[in-house]
Amino acid sequence: MKTRERIDASQLDLRDTVVAINRVTKVVKGGKNLSFSALVVVGDGHGVVGFGVGKAKEVPSAIKKGIEAAKKGLIRVPLQGTTVPHTVTGRFGAGSVLMKPAQATRKAPISIGE
Repeated sequence: MKTRERIDASQLDLRDTVVAINRVTKVVKGGKNLSFSALVVVGDGHGVVGFGVGKAKEVPSAIKKGIEAAKKGLIRVPLQGTTVPHTVTGRFGAGSVLMKPAQATRKAPISIGE
């Protein structure tokens, strides 16, 4: 079985993005417990990405926990230029994610003084 390489998050310049924040309510004997769940994605913009979920009583704490979880699960995505080399479909449970390569753009020549 192939083992995944460990990527050290401290050596990379990672940017984080909050994808979703959900309010979670749990009904208990004394009433309702309110907490927040945050889905966070981190990456360096050059093929290293990770995602994490954090849950806490407050939104900033949930985001912080999500970032820490995302840094622990970094993977390297093969890139061809700035996009994925071929179409990839990821499936888990009832959900699926389709990633397609970006189309090559043609830049029109710039003419100055015309």
